[in-house]
Formats: sequence, C-alpha cells, structure tokens
Amino acid sequence: MHMDPFLPQAVGAIFFILLLGFILKFFRQPHVVAYLIAGIVIGPWGFGLVTDSESISRLGTAGVVLLLFFVGMETDIHKLVQNWKLIIFGTLMQIILSVGCVWLLGLWFDWSLARIVLIGFVISLSSTAIVIKLLQDNGMLSSSLGQSALGILLAQDLAIIPMLIIIGLLGAGNVDNVQLVKQGAGTILAVALFGFIITRKQVHLPLSKWLKDDRELQLFAALGICFGLAMLTAWFELSTALGAFVAGMLVGAAKETLWVHRTLDSFRVLFVALFFVSVGMLLDVSFLINHWQQTAILVMAALITNIFINAIILKLSKFSWKESLYAGVLLSQIGEFSFVLAAVGYQSSIINEYGYQLALCVISLSLLTSPIWIGMSNKWLKFDHKPVNNQVIDSTKTSTNEQH
Repeated sequence: MHMDPFLPQAVGAIFFILLLGFILKFFRQPHVVAYLIAGIVIGPWGFGLVTDSESISRLGTAGVVLLLFFVGMETDIHKLVQNWKLIIFGTLMQIILSVGCVWLLGLWFDWSLARIVLIGFVISLSSTAIVIKLLQDNGMLSSSLGQSALGILLAQDLAIIPMLIIIGLLGAGNVDNVQLVKQGAGTILAVALFGFIITRKQVHLPLSKWLKDDRELQLFAALGICFGLAMLTAWFELSTALGAFVAGMLVGAAKETLWVHRTLDSFRVLFVALFFVSVGMLLDVSFLINHWQQTAILVMAALITNIFINAIILKLSKFSWKESLYAGVLLSQIGEFSFVLAAVGYQSSIINEYGYQLALCVISLSLLTSPIWIGMSNKWLKFDHKPVNNQVIDSTKTSTNEQH
C-alpha cells in the first residue's frame, strides 16, 4: 500500500516536538518555546521537513480561535467592565507612546511619517496567544493582573481596525468604504452582544437539554458555536479571535463550560501548538544570519520600550511597581497581528522588501524569545503568584451538578 508522503513528515515533527518538550521541561521552560523552535527547525528555512507552511498556518489560526474561545469561558466579564478605564485609555496611551518613541528614532534616520506610524503600530501590539497561554500555565488568568492584561490584549485586537485604516490613508491614500461600513456594523453588533451577556444573569443555549448526554453532538455543537461566531466576525472584517472570545463568554454565561472543556480541550492543545509551529516556520534563518546584529538590536529595543511603556501605564492604575513591571514584561513582545500590519505596509509601499523581511524577523524573534524573557524576568523580579488550578472547571462542575 502506498504511503502518504506527509505521514513521515508528521511523525518526525511530532517526535521532534516531544523530544524538545522533554529537554525544555528539564530547564523549566514552557512548551511554547519547544513549538517555536520546532517550527524553525522543520520549516522551509530550516531542514525543510515540512514545506507547506501555509496549511500549517491555517491550522494554527484555528488554534488561536480555540484558545480565545476557552479564555472567553474563563473570563469574568464584570471584572473587564470594572477595568474599562485601564483597558481603553491605557491601550490608547500605549499606542501613542509607541508611535512617539519610533518618531524620535525616525527623526534621526529621516523616516517618513507613514513609516514612523507603521512601525509604531507594529511594536505596540502584543501577542494574545503567547500572553494568554503563559497566564493559563501560571494560573494567573483569573487574577486582577491577568484580567487587566487580557483586557488590554482585547483592546489591541480591536485597535487593529483603525490602524489598518490609518495605514491605508498614509500609504495608498484611499480606504475601502464597504470594508469600513462592515467593520463599523460588526463592532456595534459585538458591543451589543457584550451588553446582552452583561445584563443577563444566565443565558440559555438552544437545544442544551438535547446535548446533555450525547458526546458526539456536543463536539459539533461546541465547534459550531466557537467557529460560527469567529466566522461571523471575520465576515465583518474583524478579528476571528474576537468572535471566538465572545462565543466563549456566551457559553460561560450559559453555564455549559463543563462539557465544552471536556470535548474541545485536546483540540485546543493540538491546534495552539500548530500556531506556534507556524510562527517558527516564518523565521527566515538565512536573512537572520546575514542581518543578525540589526535584528537583535531592534528586538531588544522593542522589548525594553514595551516593558516600560506598559509598566508605567499599569502603575498609573492600581498595581505595584513589581506587578506593573511583570505585566510590562508579559506584554513586551510584538504580536502576531503585527504580521498583518507589516504586510499591509509592504503592499502600500511604506516599507520595501528589505524592510518587510526585517520586520518579519524582528516579530518572529520577539515571539520566540518572549517566553524565555518572561521566565528570566519572573525570577529576577521574584514575582510570587499562586496558581489557581482548575478553578473554572471546578466551578462549572458545581453549576452543572446543581442543574442536574
């Protein structure tokens, strides 16, 4: 019987990730690092074991959707509402300060206004996937600091809409009016759904009684809710992660999180891993080797700038300096949505081919080094946090048992 050529690639990748995971676990590094390194090694710029990076990237996108879906189930929306000043004004201040820092650099190198704004936007976005994964691993997602970081990440995801509009105006000089109307309508609907979840003490999902004892239908119902709302927000030209997060909050408000956790958790682990593998595959090793000094300087500059900007903003809120610095480190990397901004800037001729490749290397390297950077900073700051194990699952278990 003929063997599928993809099978040896998949098996090799799985065992390589497993080996890296054991090695990094010995050094107390998160699994995210293993996924990123595996992507570099097996990708087209490494040994070329896996060359179809586009398919891996699509599967990885599904991982981010599932990750945000789970986070939505675990989020107390009332805590987010209480932090609205930090989330809105803090995110706005962070973006303005990031652009301001790049403007000072741009004066030295005589950059155009469009390039200054583009680079400022790129470095202002943090990685939703990495930060949330690390907060979950540390048991901090439900803490006050974790919820504040989550709120800032969600606000950044929404901020990408005006960012794309501004880049379009500065680059090509025009904006797609149909796209703008769709995004505006989608934002209004998302806010309305937020309001509905806040005002209702409990939401009743249709056919929930029919799903109670049917494991197979539960799987497709959970996937339908998650990816259905993600697809809806994508149609409105918004982030699929935003739609998945709202879907998660809807399921959480309906007190149906127990069977959803049990049904989808394994899928989440697999697809989130594929997302980080796909990020590692983006790193052009040959370009990085040829321009390693410039790339390293830019990565360090971006990390340090983001640390202090975010730390100052959080300190102006209600957190201590130690908490603010730790949150600043958490949010210091350049996010995955920055790949989109860099691509739009390249298509609009704001940056050339060299600038685009350099941006890809800087973003990828900041994502790769972020978990290690956060772990080192945690030890240096001696930040003490107590993990909250299975808090959500236990609470949903109680709620579900009460319903039964």
